[in-house]
Amino acid sequence: MLYLYLAAAIVGEIAATVSLKLSEGFSRPWPSAVVIVGYAIAFTALSRALKLGMPVGVAYAVWSAIGVAAVAVIGWKFLGETLNPTMVIGLALIIGGVVTLELGRTH
Repeated sequence: MLYLYLAAAIVGEIAATVSLKLSEGFSRPWPSAVVIVGYAIAFTALSRALKLGMPVGVAYAVWSAIGVAAVAVIGWKFLGETLNPTMVIGLALIIGGVVTLELGRTH
């Protein structure tokens, strides 16, 4: 259940962040509503994962790293944003850092 809450937090954050771009400064109502609902889901689900015992450092690292990587790829694939090799290396380093955190937690 803990990882289900974390997954919901990640999906909510990704939807909200992408919609923030699509809201055009909160001038478009539907994307603006997704921003509000998505962040509400993200923070509620993240708090539940923490309440169930996930360490805050690990939860935040996984939540933010997957969110950053997903939003970067979505921006590149669907919003015409740049994703160059240097940026891909940066994303790999972020994900590698999170994996290292998780491995350190289990030892």
